[in-house]
This record gives sequence, structure tokens and C-alpha cells, in this order.
Amino acid sequence: MRAFLLGLGRGATHEGRVQSVHNFGVFVNLDGEPDDQCTGFIRGPELSWRRIDHPADAVTAGQRVVGEIIDIDTRRGQVQLSLKALQVDPLVPFTDQAGMVTTGQVTKLIPFGAFVRVADGVEGLVHNTEFRDEPVEHPGQIVSEGDEITVRIAEVDLVRRRLTLSAGNLPRNGKRSLL
Repeated sequence: MRAFLLGLGRGATHEGRVQSVHNFGVFVNLDGEPDDQCTGFIRGPELSWRRIDHPADAVTAGQRVVGEIIDIDTRRGQVQLSLKALQVDPLVPFTDQAGMVTTGQVTKLIPFGAFVRVADGVEGLVHNTEFRDEPVEHPGQIVSEGDEITVRIAEVDLVRRRLTLSAGNLPRNGKRSLL
């Protein structure tokens, strides 16, 4: 098994079959592994650019996958893979879109704002201070999960993977008035 692991390289792609799916990640039987042991592992955040609630939302046991090798631990006999590394980052097309007005669906309310999906795999935060001129105490006073609202892209931060949105002073498109 050690020789197999030493023959792998970071950044290379490798195929395998999902052996099991757990809350914390996915174990993969790697093709070519001589002892047929489960040596591949994909952490939840490395499964997809999309927000997923559980790894089973991205893969199923028995499914064939191709991932990029991001770490090899010869001592523990484990290879960490990333499916996300081989997918196009959906935030990149928004890099130069600051100021653009679009619509999106409210996906989650949190005490200080609301997350809004503006494209598949792309969600941004409308902070409570960005709903109207006066801040609101909780976004539930303005919107509900599932509402379709109009937002302005305020900032795109690729390094921190954040999309900052504003909903103040925009045309109404939701179930509730934002004014």
C-alpha cells in the first residue's frame, strides 16, 4: 500500500468508487489500490461548490467519482480528494459584477441577515443594514425563506469566497415590500 501511495501526487486526478457516506465526509475505494482498502477520503466542503446539508446530497455509495488529490498521508494510509477542485467555481463569473441588479431566492435567515441564491452554487448575504435605510432587528421582519427578492451585488470577494448583497432602494419583486 505504501508504494501505491508514494506513486500518487498532489494535484493529480484519481478515480474510485464511493464506499460510504457519513456526516463528516465520504470514503472512497481508490482504483489501483492493491489491498482494496478504503484509503480515499473527501471532506464535506470538498464535495461541491454548492451548499449541501449532508454529503449524501452530493454523492451516493457505489457511485464512481474522479477527484483531485489534495493531500497524501503515507503514515495513516489516506489520500484526501476534492471533487470541487475539478469543478468550475460558480462565483468567478460574478467577479466584475459589482453594482449589477438581479433577483434571487432567500435561502436562509440568520439573526444578522439573509442569504440569497443569485445563481446555482452562488449565495450572498444581505446584512440587516442593507434591507432599507434604517437597519432591521431581524431579516424575518422583511423577508421569509423562499421569497424571491431583488438585490444589488455590492462586493465580490473571491479570496474569502463572499458575495455581499444589498436590497435597499431597489424595485420590489418579493412577496413583501422591502421599503
